Amino acid sequence: MKYLVTGGSGFIGSNFLHYVTKKYPLDEYVCLDALTYAGNYHNIENLKNLSNYKFVYGDITNREFILELFKKEKFDVVINFAAESHVDNSIKNPTIFLTTNIIGTQNLLEASLKNQIKRYHQISTDEVYGDLPLDRSDLLFTENSPIKTSSPYSTSKASADLLVMAYYRTFGLPVTISRCSNNYGPYQFPEKLIPVVISKALNDEQIPVYGTGENIRDWIHVHDHNVGVDLIVRNGQVGEVYNLGGRSEKTNLKLVKIILKELKKSEELISFVEDRKGHDLRYAIDCSKIENELDFKRSYQFEDGIKETILWYLNNVKWLEQIKSKEYQSAYLRKREVK
Repeated sequence: MKYLVTGGSGFIGSNFLHYVTKKYPLDEYVCLDALTYAGNYHNIENLKNLSNYKFVYGDITNREFILELFKKEKFDVVINFAAESHVDNSIKNPTIFLTTNIIGTQNLLEASLKNQIKRYHQISTDEVYGDLPLDRSDLLFTENSPIKTSSPYSTSKASADLLVMAYYRTFGLPVTISRCSNNYGPYQFPEKLIPVVISKALNDEQIPVYGTGENIRDWIHVHDHNVGVDLIVRNGQVGEVYNLGGRSEKTNLKLVKIILKELKKSEELISFVEDRKGHDLRYAIDCSKIENELDFKRSYQFEDGIKETILWYLNNVKWLEQIKSKEYQSAYLRKREVK
């Protein structure tokens, strides 16, 4: 089987490629990435000599390019990780989110339909469900919960989900969707909470926490998320949505304190800042569907996973420095020039 993995140099996509290229040596994997600011060629550079892997530089928003790539490569499966994903950026500039997350998805769907793809899988987010009250721990989002978005980011992802299901119902394209909770693990771009806290704490810098820090998120290790995606792509029922969660809810403030304690840093580094516009209160999803139907199991308890993640960043300070200096943005271009 030949897989197209879009957004494969990003945080979740690169971890997915490291997982599947090793687990399935007889399958072929093509990584497509535009290497925008959150795409990092260093994340996947050590895969370049694998016989079952290839990198392609390109943008899913370029319709002609996508159609030609599909025609040339003859993919069997498409897994779309490619997305603009930072809520703060979507508030500042919604247009790029609509372009990449909606138009880019439509281009992939159209190409998949024209080339009779065997399975199209869309990586989505629990943020499409909106939020839950802080004082109702009994409430969880299920796959049947209504879409109720809060930010331009979540709206663009919900729109993409609706497009995917429209291509299933109208054209019969074999699709699946996964909606995950907050991910953590290696290679996460340092604009998201956990790598921001680690990076700033290492330099004894003030750590910004929105509002009072009482907003709650459910955390899943990126490896467990990708195991779930692989299960859905291979065994999930066509036309279905699957929630992927970590069953590990934490307030933002508690999470920051856990990391500071592990790094032996003072909580005085915490600096409360003005709350995000439209800040969702609590994300919590019921993932019993994938657990029951596909026998999904998590291998990481949060307490162990966060320690391993912190250790990874401690051992990869150079990776962080390359991002801060923006050296990483020219890594792929330099490789091309050497050839």
